[in-house]
Amino acid sequence: MASNLVSITRRGFGQTMRKDNWWVAPVLTFIGLGAFVVYSTWAAFQGAHYSFGNYLSPFYSPELFGNSPHALFGPPPSWLPTWLPFSPALLILWAPGGFRFTCYYYRGAYYKSMWADPPACAVGEPRHNYRGERKFPLIIQNIHRYFLYLALFFLLFLAYDAWHAMWFAGPDGKEHFGIGLGTLVLTANVICLGLYTTSCHSLRHLIGGVYDVLSNKPIRKKAYGCVSGLNKRHMLFAWISLFVVGFSDVYVRLCSMGIFQDFRFF
Repeated sequence: MASNLVSITRRGFGQTMRKDNWWVAPVLTFIGLGAFVVYSTWAAFQGAHYSFGNYLSPFYSPELFGNSPHALFGPPPSWLPTWLPFSPALLILWAPGGFRFTCYYYRGAYYKSMWADPPACAVGEPRHNYRGERKFPLIIQNIHRYFLYLALFFLLFLAYDAWHAMWFAGPDGKEHFGIGLGTLVLTANVICLGLYTTSCHSLRHLIGGVYDVLSNKPIRKKAYGCVSGLNKRHMLFAWISLFVVGFSDVYVRLCSMGIFQDFRFF
């Protein structure tokens, strides 16, 4: 039997036969994710201007130790070395950050935009061997499901922050219900983060993906269908929540610094 040998030439980095502007999406993703990483890292190390009255930045929630009225356990411990930079955000930001960093969508996003692995479909990449996520360090991505549990737990604190943002100190020294622009910002933040978290692929698997048959489990089947519906827009929720959580910190920071005056509706 005759056989033909086919020789495949590997494309060099960036080489492609595509005629479209394939590079636009990874460049925009690189700019968006890069800007958020730079800003959130800067904001986390500031350790100041993260609260304003009854508003607390989501980057610092829950505030375990700190100098604001929101601190659960009071000021920073005295046993901390003075030379060690301290910020309340550094104690908790690793949890929501780890959830987002190991997210299935964000993996695909920064693999392409930041690691060029590959830059886009049918575009040459700079490396020749594919290691996958079965070896160190990318095997660490598999802990995403555990970060999901932490993210759901953190949503409770953010929901409380949104509720607390509805109560303002009055002239009589008591708290009174009210709505400010910051209230809407923090409420929108917990809603957007809630949509992003509950549309997670891991949550979808946790609810119903572990079963071969769901028809005999009506409650799980209904919940699985709801999460599956949200999961279709997981990418949209990922970007919206990324913008809103960053904007929430900016808003509280500007109010705390006196640059922006919070508007009270009532």
